[in-house]
This record gives sequence, structure tokens and C-alpha cells, in this order.
Amino acid sequence: MSEKRKFGFETRMLHAGHIPDSYSGSRAVPIFQTAGYVFDSPEYAASLFELKQYGNIYTRISNPTTAVFEERIASLEGGTGALATASGQAAQLITMMTLMNPGDEFVASSHLYGGTYTQFEHTFKKLSIKVIFVDPTDIKHWEKAITPKTRLLYGETIGNPQGSVFDFEGVSALAKANSIPLVIDNTLASPYLCRPLEWGADIVLHSATKFLNGHGTSIAGVIVDSGKFDFSNYPAISSPSIPYHNLNFFETFGHYGFLMKARCETLRDTGASISPFNSFLLIQGLETLSLRMERHVSNALNVAKFLVDHPMVDWVNYPGLPDHPHYERTKKYLSKGAGSVFAFGLKTGNNSAREAGKKFIENLELFSHVANLGDCKSMVIHPASTTHQQLSDLELQRANVKPELIRLSIGLETTEDLLWDLEQAFHAISR
Repeated sequence: MSEKRKFGFETRMLHAGHIPDSYSGSRAVPIFQTAGYVFDSPEYAASLFELKQYGNIYTRISNPTTAVFEERIASLEGGTGALATASGQAAQLITMMTLMNPGDEFVASSHLYGGTYTQFEHTFKKLSIKVIFVDPTDIKHWEKAITPKTRLLYGETIGNPQGSVFDFEGVSALAKANSIPLVIDNTLASPYLCRPLEWGADIVLHSATKFLNGHGTSIAGVIVDSGKFDFSNYPAISSPSIPYHNLNFFETFGHYGFLMKARCETLRDTGASISPFNSFLLIQGLETLSLRMERHVSNALNVAKFLVDHPMVDWVNYPGLPDHPHYERTKKYLSKGAGSVFAFGLKTGNNSAREAGKKFIENLELFSHVANLGDCKSMVIHPASTTHQQLSDLELQRANVKPELIRLSIGLETTEDLLWDLEQAFHAISR
């Protein structure tokens, strides 16, 4: 009984990062809806601004409610710490701006969410940062793309919307051999289904808007650091920080160096901060994460099996099915299930794929046509005309997003009702 207890996933979902308030006795995490904080003395204020003492200065940088969410998700992912942001896109931007300088390069999987692809290809070009996209299914593509300017490798646990499963061990070994970090977007899996840090990733990102929140009520992102990557010779982290009188973040904060620089420089200066109320809602979402994910996965597998056998479906790309090319990889990295977001292709015959997809979506009743996923409610979208519509035909081909592709995000409804809704929509377009 003298050994410290290592609590299980569900226990940490409910308790990590929070001790009930001794002043009020509140069992729930309070919402600290404040912009600023009173300093006890000028000396205390000066020590905070010099990063010589930890505390709250301004909610743009840190907040007690947000701190609970950060500690909780860090515990669930198995990281040393976390940083919450205003959105998933902000989490990516802050991570990349913290890790790279103008003139640097990074290599990314081409199997990415359309907004991520656009941010990497176009926005980072304005910052003089170059991305090299590769087909992630072959490790040789990664090897060939790395140059002396490469500062990191980037991928998604489950490619959105392709359904490819990331080769963690192969790519993480390559990253370590080149002394560069591996950054993984774990949005579609959540830490319940996969924890990339356990498979060699160094930094994990989430669009917390999705499964972490689970109810479509908050836009948010989060960055989780393993604390294991050696940043001692990594230019963007180990070089002197001019705003902090040449402070070296790695020498000063050790395994917190990356997160401290991300918080105290990049987040502070970009202002991509999460609101305390959204942090509170994310905490509520985390409390049911495992229960929701189990139901998401169960429903998704049943829907995928239904679609495989349907005469109006050309193909189904769900890694939880035995005929998927990454099925064995799924069993290895996602042993509790392949998530609940996947794509299928309509058989369109002589009809336009885009028109058939539009008509199919118009006839659905339970599935909501929404540019979001990871909600308790089932959702549907046609990426080629929405989330990926800014990509050129060549970029769509490179990202393997076909015009007939329909993406589903399977929710928690009664399984038979979801199958009924899909069937009646198929019947409508068959007429």
C-alpha cells in the first residue's frame, strides 16, 4: 500500500488535474471567467514576467480552468504537459511556429484534413517555411523527402478522410535516426483508442472540438508534449530568446522547454487562446470519453459492414474491416477500434459523382450535413465540394480524395436507425 497508485484511464478522465476547491468545496471544476489576475506585490509580478515563478498573468497565456483541462489531457495521452489553444488549426500553427524558423522545412503525410493541407501549403509559405508532402504508405517516401533543412515529420493517426493508419514505428524510427521530432494529429482516434506517444511520437495534437469535447459545442485545440525529445541542439528551442533576455528555454525548463516556449512566446504573441468556458466544456466532454468512443466504434463497424454489402456502394474505406490494407496495422495501434470517421464511394453509373453525392446527402434525415465530426450526433459531408474544395485537382488526387467520396462521422444513435436512414437515402437516389 506504500506504492503510489497508478490510476486507470477512466479514473483519470474524471479526476486528473483537479483537487476540489478548499474555499468553496465545489466538486465540479470552477470556471475562472477572468481576463487578469491580481499580483501580491511588484516583486511577485516581476518574477512572473521573468518566468522565474509559475503563476497566472493574463488569460491569453494561462487560466486555472484551462490548466485542469491541460493536465487532464496530458495524463490521458501520457505526456509531460499540454497547452490548450483556440482551435485545432491554432494548435498546429503554434506547434510549427515554435519548432521552426524561416527557411526551415518539414515533411508531412499527404493524407491530411483539407484545412491542415491548406495551412501547410499556403499559410506557411508566407512564413518562408516549406512543406514536402509524401504518400505516407511507404517509408521510402519519407526517407527520400528528408533534407538537412528538415525540422520535423508530421502525420495523422487516422488519415482524414482516407482512413489510412499511420506507420508509427517505421516513421518514428526514421525521425529518431535524423534527430527530428515526430508530430502526430490524434484527433480521429482520441487517447482512448490510440496514444501515439507510446509508439514513438514526440508531440501530439488534437482538434479538441471533435471527440474530446464530443458534443459540438466548443472550438478548441490542444498540444501534448512527451517531454522525451532532446531539444538541446534544436535551433528553434535551444537558441537564446531575445524577448526574455537571451533565456535558453531548454536549459532553463528541461523537458518542459518546448511547451514553455510555445506558451510564453508563440501563444502569447499570436493570441490564439482558448476561453475558460470552452475549457470547462472540454472537461465535461473528457468525463465520458471512453464510454462515447466504445459506442462510436461499435456503431461505425456496423455501418461499415452494411455499406460493404450495399449494391449502390462502390467501395468502403474503413480500417476496421479485414479487407482494408491497414487492417493489421489497425489491430496493432488501434486495438480498441478504428474510430468512427470513414469514407465510402457511391456507384454513380453515368451520373455525375458530385451530383449523386449532393442528392444522397439531401435525402438523409438523421445524418446532419455539417463541416464537423466527432459529435454524439452522426454527420455527413462531401469533401471534394466542401472541406477539400480549395485544393486543386492535382492536390485532390495527391490527397486521394475522389469526387464520389462521402465522409461519415458515426454518432451514438440507435444502430438500426442509422442503417434505415442510409437505406432510404440510397433508395431516393436510385429513383
